[in-house]
Amino acid sequence: MEVDIIEFKAPTESNKALFIWDLQAGYSHAYIYERVFSAFSSFGPLFLVKVLPNSPSVSPGFYSLVKFYCSRHALQAQRSTDGTLLFQSTPVKVRLSTRQAPFLQFDNHSRCLELANHCLGFNGWSTRIINLKVLPSDSLEERQGHEASGRSQEVSGRSPKVSGRSKTTLRYRCLLELSFPQHNVSSREVAVIEETFSLSGE
Repeated sequence: MEVDIIEFKAPTESNKALFIWDLQAGYSHAYIYERVFSAFSSFGPLFLVKVLPNSPSVSPGFYSLVKFYCSRHALQAQRSTDGTLLFQSTPVKVRLSTRQAPFLQFDNHSRCLELANHCLGFNGWSTRIINLKVLPSDSLEERQGHEASGRSQEVSGRSPKVSGRSKTTLRYRCLLELSFPQHNVSSREVAVIEETFSLSGE
């Protein structure tokens, strides 16, 4: 039995990314995206699908970038689709990327939900917040910072507010439970979230 180890993070390794060339120009961008996603998602969960027009210096058409979470899925997809018609009348070229992809910012929460639903099923897992508490913001580091700021203000005679605005920081502690009901397994984790807000003096 083969086991896939999938990390819940943005894949940047070159062996998880495929380039698809020679996509014909006779189809719309939306149609090509839908067909590329349908064809390659059959090999495993996808992190990213992009369809882009060819450079003006080459013949009209499109190319696509597909990123998998698992390198084995990417290799299987490359071997199975390279040189095939895929959804058009001429064959496509499918190659593994030769260089590491740069780090890209994505909504990690929604991506993790999509991946969990794909691997575990929509009824295969659940989460619940057990406790959510606002933490005091006057930590030792902050008090030291305020004291240093106060001494600086006494010397300079300036207010800590800039253009009528000041900043405040809120911290929340969350106790979360993740459950897998089909396996009677659950896990609890604690996270601290910090947000800084700008307050108007008006």
